Amino acid sequence: MAQSGAPRRYDALVIGAGFSGLYALHRLRELGVRTRVLEMADAVGGTWLVNRYPGARCDIESIEYSYSFSDEIQQEWVWTETMPAQPEIEAYLNFVADRLDLRRDIAFNTEVAAMTYDDAAAAWTVTTRTGERFIAPFVVAASGILSVPLEPDIAGMGGFEGTSLYTSRWPKSGVDLTGRRVGVVGTGSTGVQLIPVVAREAAHLHVFQRSAAYTLPWQVRPFAPGELDALKADYGNIRAAQREHPVGAARLSAFSVLLDMLARPPLKSASREEQLRAVREHGVMGALNWGDLFFDIDANRMAAQLYGEAVARIVRDPRTAAALVPTHPFACKRPIIDQGYYETFNRDNVTLVDLRAEPINAVTPTGIRTAAGDYDLDVIVYATGFDAMTGALSRIDVRGRDGALLRDVWAREGPVSYLGLQVAGFPNLFTVQGPGSPSAATNFVAALEQHVEWIGDCIAYLRANGHSTIEALPTAQAEWIEHTTALVAPTVLVHPTCSSWYNGGNVPGKKRMYMGYTGGIPEYRRRCDEIAAAGYSGFELG
Repeated sequence: MAQSGAPRRYDALVIGAGFSGLYALHRLRELGVRTRVLEMADAVGGTWLVNRYPGARCDIESIEYSYSFSDEIQQEWVWTETMPAQPEIEAYLNFVADRLDLRRDIAFNTEVAAMTYDDAAAAWTVTTRTGERFIAPFVVAASGILSVPLEPDIAGMGGFEGTSLYTSRWPKSGVDLTGRRVGVVGTGSTGVQLIPVVAREAAHLHVFQRSAAYTLPWQVRPFAPGELDALKADYGNIRAAQREHPVGAARLSAFSVLLDMLARPPLKSASREEQLRAVREHGVMGALNWGDLFFDIDANRMAAQLYGEAVARIVRDPRTAAALVPTHPFACKRPIIDQGYYETFNRDNVTLVDLRAEPINAVTPTGIRTAAGDYDLDVIVYATGFDAMTGALSRIDVRGRDGALLRDVWAREGPVSYLGLQVAGFPNLFTVQGPGSPSAATNFVAALEQHVEWIGDCIAYLRANGHSTIEALPTAQAEWIEHTTALVAPTVLVHPTCSSWYNGGNVPGKKRMYMGYTGGIPEYRRRCDEIAAAGYSGFELG
C-alpha cells in the first residue's frame, strides 16, 4: 500500500456515513470541530445502503427509528409506512445528508485500511486502501454493529455455474427471480424477511435452514390519511416517552414486545388449558408471551414445545412444521418480525431443507449437495449473518498505545470496552455503539444519538480545558465488563446452547461474550452523564 502525498489534517475523523456517522459529523461541526468522514461506499446509508435485499425492513416504527435531534427534519420528512422498508430508510438518510449539507465533508469510496496512534503527537494517522493519509487528534468509529457480513465457507462455491447472490450486497438494479429455481441459505432475520418475497417470484424455492428461528408475526401497513400528521403533532410526547423507555422505543417494536413479556404470568404455573387457549387466540405469540422465559430455562423449553404446537397449526406438512421449531432458547437471539413466514411453507413451490438432518456437503456446478442428495438450482442466495459489534474495527489494522493491535486485544480478552465508548490502550478513539453499550438490545437510533452527543460533549470539554488525550482506564473497563456480564448472568441470554451474534457464537474462533448492555438506555444515559459530570471518571485525561 503506497502512501500518496502529504497527509490531510483535521480535528476529528469519523469512520462511516451511516446513521451514526452522519449525526457525528453534524454534531461535531456544530461544536466547531473540523471533521472529515471517511466512507468506503459511494453514498451515505451504511447498513441501509448495502442490505437492499427483497423484504429488507426495520423492526421499529418509523417515527421512532429516526433522528430526534432536529424538529425540522422530523416534521419535513414523510414516512409512508408504520415500519419502513430499506428503500425508504435509504431515501431518508439521503434527505438528511442533503438537508444538513453533509456531503461536502464526506470522502466517499474511501476505505480505511489502518489507524495508528502516535503517542508523542497525541494523534491518529488513518491510512486508506489507496494510500491516502489523514491525521487527527480524535477518531470516531461509526462503522456500524452489523456492517461486516459473514462470508460462507462452503466447498465448491466458486464453481457454481448459476447466479450467486449475497443479501449484504444485493444488486442495486434488483434481480428478476421469476421462473427460476432458487436456494436460500440461512434463516436468520434476513432470511425470514427475504423468503416470503422470493417465494412469490421463484418457480421453486429451497430454503436451507441451519438453525430454526423464533419469529414475531407483524402487521406492517401504510399510514392512514392524516395519521402521520397527528403523530408529528405529538412528537414532543413521543420523544419524551422514547427517552424514558428502556429500549428507546415507546411504541410498538420487536424489543418493546419482549419487554412487555416480563410482566406476563409465568408459563410454568399456567394450566394446559391456559397454554392452549393462548396458542388458539394468539398463535406463536401466545406460545411465547409468558413472564418466566427469560430467567428459567425449563420454562423456556416448555415455550419451545408450545411454539412447535403453534407452528403446526400454520404449516400443513408435519415434518416441515417440526423442522421449523427452534432448538435454542427463545430471546437469546435478536427477535425477528415475520410477515407470512410460516405460511410460505404451505406453498407448493417451497421446500424446507433441514440442515440438522442433512448438512451441506458442497456447492456443485448445478446447485447444492447435502448428505441426502442434490438440489438443482439456478440461483443461490447466501443470507449468512454478520460479525457483529467488533467486526468492522477488527478488519482494520488499528494500533493503539505501544503498537497494541485492537483485533488481538479482542481475540485475547473478548470484546472489551469501557461503556462501549473506548477501549483501554487506544486513546482518543471513540466507538459508537461498541461492545458493552445498549446498541444491539435497543432502538439503534435512540442509542446512537446518546453516544454521539456524549462523544461530542467530551471532545468539546477536552478542547476547552486544555486536554489533548482521553483514555479508558483498564480498571474501569474491567469493572464495566463485570457489570454488564452480571446483568445477563441469570438470563437465557448466556445459556451455553445459544450461538448468537449477540455473543459472537456465530463467528468461528470469536471469543464468546454477551456484547450488549441490558440495563436500558435511561440507566445507561444516567451512568454516562454521571461519569462526565465527575470529570470523566474511569478515564485518564492527559
